[in-house]
Amino acid sequence: MMKLLVRNLARNTTEAELRNLFEAHGIVTACDLVLDQQTGKSKGFGFVEMPHPSDAKAAIKRLNGTDVAGSRIRVKLDESTSA
Repeated sequence: MMKLLVRNLARNTTEAELRNLFEAHGIVTACDLVLDQQTGKSKGFGFVEMPHPSDAKAAIKRLNGTDVAGSRIRVKLDESTSA
């Protein structure tokens, strides 16, 4: 299991759009967009969990630095958790 940190998302990107983006590269077991508790709006980052390290690494390689809804996203391994 690998947990990925996705940063610099457009504020209007939905959790479903984020999941779809990563499902093109493999199975996604969890997808969480971080929301502001007061406004309920996206904070511009989220986490994606993928069970197969090879799929997760491919997603990082292909998606890091790509333009999504006008924002150049950054994708990397979430180092705050030991997978």
